[in-house]
Amino acid sequence: MEILFSLQFFLCLAFLSISVYLHFYTTRPKKSTNIGFKNYPILGSLPEFLKNRHRFLDWTTEILRNCPTNTAVFFSPGKVHAIVTANPLNVEHILKINFENYPKGERVISLFNDFLGDGIFNADGELWKVQRKTASYAFNIKSLRNFVMDNVSFEIETRLVPLLVRASDTGCRLDLQDVLERFAFDNICKMAFNVDPGCLGGDGKSAAEFIRAFDDAATLCSGRFFYAFQFILMFKKLFNIGSEKRLRESIKIVHNYADKIIRSRMENNSYKQQEDLLSRFIKNDNNNSPEFLRDIIITHKHDPHRPGHDVVCSILVLLSFIV
Repeated sequence: MEILFSLQFFLCLAFLSISVYLHFYTTRPKKSTNIGFKNYPILGSLPEFLKNRHRFLDWTTEILRNCPTNTAVFFSPGKVHAIVTANPLNVEHILKINFENYPKGERVISLFNDFLGDGIFNADGELWKVQRKTASYAFNIKSLRNFVMDNVSFEIETRLVPLLVRASDTGCRLDLQDVLERFAFDNICKMAFNVDPGCLGGDGKSAAEFIRAFDDAATLCSGRFFYAFQFILMFKKLFNIGSEKRLRESIKIVHNYADKIIRSRMENNSYKQQEDLLSRFIKNDNNNSPEFLRDIIITHKHDPHRPGHDVVCSILVLLSFIV
């Protein structure tokens, strides 16, 4: 009898213990394991990349937002992985504090080479330093302040405001993104190359063609990074088909426009009396080739830290809506 009672007591105690354990285990908030890029055996993060590459920025933003340090490892098939970060301290460390330790690398340079050449945005080491030093003279605080007071004010008063007034009076609908992009393009050309393309106020046909070709070339070049298998890109380049054919056509238009600016400056020797960026590079003791000067022009239209880039236009559009 005592043995039976002890067995019943033991079973009740065991059942009670298991019930208490399951209760606290199932009701306890679990730590999320869905942090960072999902890593599959052998394939790494490739399946998730293929699934989300059409919305790459949104996807990476969602991933990094859920990471405690806003930094995650992107696992590639094989042993070479990438680190993606949106942490301001990491960005400052990479781009400013220890910049020399983070070169762009051969792969990035090779994918942009036919478009940006040896420009500062696609250069490493000593070549980058030379361009950075020359550009710092043209884009110092004093020169930028004078440029804003003179050229930007003129562009606003004589082109941008009259255009908006005419649209208001006639009830014409404007694409504000396009208007501000042309406004910024005129300004960057005058500031960096002392050329007024008249894209906002004049006919600006050649400049408008350049802008379209430049945007297409930048988009298609960036798209080279989204190929899951590089042999597909090599095949397109070899036979000049698909996106690579359109890229070559766009690059040709961009190069022709830049070459025209350089020829005009060299033929009339006007660079000797001017202090814009292009003139400084022409007067440089390194005897820079026309191809290198062309890379300078293209790069400073592409550089996201200079006015004239699409990011600036987007900010101006957003500011307009807020106001």
